[in-house]
Amino acid sequence: MPQYQFTQARRYDPQAIAQYYRNRPWKAIWRAITVIWFFAGFVLGMLWDSWQHEVAAHQPERAAHLRQILTRLGPTFIKVGQALSTRPDLIRKDFLEELIKLQDQLPPFDSVRAFEIIEAQLDRKISETYSEISPEPVAAASLGQVYRARLLTGEAVAVKVQRPNLLPVLSLDLYLMRWAAGWLGPLLPLNLGHDLGLIVDEFGIKLFEEIDYINEGRNAEKFATNFADDPTVKVPSIYWRYTSNCVLTLEWIDGIKLTDMASVKAAGLDTDSLIEVGVRSGLRQLLEHGFFHADPHPGNLFALADGRMAYIDFGMMDQMEETTKETLVDSVVHLINKDYLELAKDFVKLGFLTPDTDIMPIVPALESVLGDIVGEKVSDFNFKTITDQFSELMYDYPFRVPAKFALIIRSLVTEEGLALTLNPNFKIVEVAYPYVARRLLNGESPALRRRLIEVLFKDGKFQWNRLEDMIAIARSDRSFDLLPT
Repeated sequence: MPQYQFTQARRYDPQAIAQYYRNRPWKAIWRAITVIWFFAGFVLGMLWDSWQHEVAAHQPERAAHLRQILTRLGPTFIKVGQALSTRPDLIRKDFLEELIKLQDQLPPFDSVRAFEIIEAQLDRKISETYSEISPEPVAAASLGQVYRARLLTGEAVAVKVQRPNLLPVLSLDLYLMRWAAGWLGPLLPLNLGHDLGLIVDEFGIKLFEEIDYINEGRNAEKFATNFADDPTVKVPSIYWRYTSNCVLTLEWIDGIKLTDMASVKAAGLDTDSLIEVGVRSGLRQLLEHGFFHADPHPGNLFALADGRMAYIDFGMMDQMEETTKETLVDSVVHLINKDYLELAKDFVKLGFLTPDTDIMPIVPALESVLGDIVGEKVSDFNFKTITDQFSELMYDYPFRVPAKFALIIRSLVTEEGLALTLNPNFKIVEVAYPYVARRLLNGESPALRRRLIEVLFKDGKFQWNRLEDMIAIARSDRSFDLLPT
């Protein structure tokens, strides 16, 4: 990989990157020594605490140390930390609380350098683009930072500037992670269903997509088109004339972070309405459009003064195929009906099980673990309980979580966490089910009608209680019209 490709290539190519560093081993060796040096002190500290039986006493200190290490090692490791911060099932609480700080509390790079990048990328002076721009960034993230500015035509905008020399940094770290995965993968007690190298490659693909600001602008416009009929969702406009691979100029959003409860209350906003908007928009992304925001952390979601919710930062998006959407709904229907044989087949279609897996031994295991989760009422469905119980199967049977579903789970868990911040008594099913009921009862497609029939009939018997349950919940939804004209 010639040096110039680091500034021109926008796609992750692990083979080309590996070839480049195999020809320049001194670069990889020096970085590897740096990484090992930072983590060696952390690991030795953890071992010392264990030997002294003082793990609990020093855990907050060690967690802060880990966050500092990831921050000092740069963007790639910060993104790894951010990914881990969404996995409370893998990370202990003290460490989780520290890693969450990586979302917002990051040191900015020098503004003089940032303005040089803007001028080089847009091929014009700052004064020829913006009538004013904040001297310091208003936000700093792992891959870039944001300035508040105003165009010469008067519009208030946010200017997102990528950190300098990002491609070489990411490429080298991904190369080392991929190399380490080959050695450590077999030694770690992980049930991933595939080797760690593939996990690193998926991570690399997403990282390279995220640092392409033209791609992010296209994502934002596609998202806006999908929600053009929804007055409760706001997406900032993109100013393409002032956008490049490393600079993104978009409409400024005046909003309140969803975690800032004091400001939300001071603005007189209805938290339950905000939750409803967030959950509905999330369901529409997954089940209608198949194009979903895979990074809905507090820094990317804002409440507006008029009650709308604004999405920002469209670097991490993913697309779900129509067949996957349909199979996902099928799996929910089969779970409701306790049809575990069909549910196992759904897992094969969704990629949680390989096609050559013998599913017959898995069927009774599914019934044993999931059988008591769904009661006679459809509304008894509980997403968190299901995911917690399902995790028990992962180590006994050849399940794996496809990368796409890891993002979906991340999105759902994050949105549920945001909702709990606004309302500690929140239950996702109370907001989600009216949407599902409305879609099934008003569905005009043969597929939706078939799923409605599957929900209402079980073992050849009509389930009146389920119909009554669906209608009652759907009627409680103000936007639902049971008999549309």
